[in-house]
Amino acid sequence: MFPTVREVLALEPVRNGAPRIVAGERGLDQAVRWVHSSEVPDIATLLRGGELVLTTGIGLPADEAGLRRYITDLAEVGACGLAVELGRRYAQRLPAVMVRTADELGLPLVELHRGTPFVAITEAVHSMIIDAQLAELRAAEEIHQRFTDLSVEGAGPAEVVAQAAALAGAPVVLENLSRQVLAYDAAGGSAELLLASWEAHSRAIRPGGRTGFDPGAGWLVTAVGARGQDWGRLLMRVGSAQARYVILIERAASALALGRLIDPDPEGPGRTLLQALLNRSMPVEEVALRARALGIPLERRALVGVVIRPAHFAAVERALSEISVKSLAGTLDANSTGVLITQATEDVLRAFAGKVHKTNPEAIVAAGEIVDSPREAGRSLAEAAQVADAVRHPAGGVVRLADVGLAGLLHMLRDEPRLQTFVERELGPLLAYDARNPREQLLEVLRVYLECGRNKSAAAEHSHLSRPAFYERLARIGKILGADLDSVPACLSLHVALLALDALRS
Repeated sequence: MFPTVREVLALEPVRNGAPRIVAGERGLDQAVRWVHSSEVPDIATLLRGGELVLTTGIGLPADEAGLRRYITDLAEVGACGLAVELGRRYAQRLPAVMVRTADELGLPLVELHRGTPFVAITEAVHSMIIDAQLAELRAAEEIHQRFTDLSVEGAGPAEVVAQAAALAGAPVVLENLSRQVLAYDAAGGSAELLLASWEAHSRAIRPGGRTGFDPGAGWLVTAVGARGQDWGRLLMRVGSAQARYVILIERAASALALGRLIDPDPEGPGRTLLQALLNRSMPVEEVALRARALGIPLERRALVGVVIRPAHFAAVERALSEISVKSLAGTLDANSTGVLITQATEDVLRAFAGKVHKTNPEAIVAAGEIVDSPREAGRSLAEAAQVADAVRHPAGGVVRLADVGLAGLLHMLRDEPRLQTFVERELGPLLAYDARNPREQLLEVLRVYLECGRNKSAAAEHSHLSRPAFYERLARIGKILGADLDSVPACLSLHVALLALDALRS
């Protein structure tokens, strides 16, 4: 970052010259790329722009037309200022024509009322410039390393955007080609204000080129994509197109593009918000705000969580499209896709399940309770996930909590320590016996007996054992467990324990 004319005038070697700005104050915030001292009148032909020119004026033209041309040439070549030491050519003040022309052209014109070595000024400014360039190099290296680390770690879009916002100290937004927000970071500001009417605001931002700055809107923008296919834009609200910001936004865009190549899953935003609702990893208000930025308002809507297993996201997305319902959708794991349907009704759920089963008859479509606020949406999704876990066999239509029965309930409670204690208390001795005598497998004998409704003859037949052999084994089971296998309460308790054991083992 180069120093401005204003910052150069504040340096001690310049202050020693008693500087007085006499024209062109509106140009004081121009960047000083270099300092050049010269006494020749045609110095402009040797400049490239961004130079602060120092002179005593002894070689300047004597006539007003020549002085006007001298100032005009400096402005046209892009010089950022002119400082004239008084005393050699001009005693008290600069000619009025120089002041007037410089003010018209916005070229800062400075009188130095005390003599000061120009070399001291050039050394001080060039030292600032070199230090700034080194700082930019170090910043570029840090940026490169940060985003390389994120790419190696497989960071998602939200992490990349958050890192870019932290390094820039400015809001950053990632959007798709339809101007829907995929990820954002308000950099400590108001997310509500940042995303208000985002699509319309974004369409008014028109930078030039693949990476460009729109000075009217104040946004630096770069395209995001790879292999010649752009899929989004990354926007950073900064005051200028400084080199550091350009490096930062382009490196962040590269990390996003690389992440998309490694994980081409296109449903990232929906997946992120669904996981946030399930895990409570994000305030509900934030989820609702991000969903609204995606064009899917959740407030004042009937919402229902749905989990489809097994399912490919593309098939689920196609089913949602066919029933024309706005939804958040995304993969929850390698085998499941989650959906939060808005404007939900039982008819919508049945229509959706029908579309899913049309392409995948074996899919389980599990739904939670229909709720009326984003705050309850996480509960509906969690319930759908539990139902999907509990269903033991593919089922047509929509499966709800009431459909999963006792086995489903036990499956949902399988991580509960008290349930595990109950299983051990009821079946532990028999499990230990089977572990010592693997050829007998008395647990399966007990299972057949209970599933046959305690009908010993039917159970013996199903076990392919003679009745005496089967009765002998039942007696041994009763002795091992200390249970009366003719007792209905005892057998009910053992049957529940068997179902719970199945849930634990699944």
